[in-house]
Amino acid sequence: MKTLLAVLALATLSACGLETATTAATVATLKKQEMDQAKKTMEQAKQKIEQNTQQIMERAAQAGEKAKE
Repeated sequence: MKTLLAVLALATLSACGLETATTAATVATLKKQEMDQAKKTMEQAKQKIEQNTQQIMERAAQAGEKAKE
């Protein structure tokens, strides 16, 4: 009887440990996906800022040329 209770307790505790490990792995995977998406979003924002900066510089140069005329 004691052996049976010990086996049941061990099985229950093992299941809890497995569930915890699985949950931790799932959370880690989700966090990695969030980080990857954040990096992608940041890169897109950086590109847009660079494009806008280039346009501003071009417009400023054109305005400077018109002012010289």
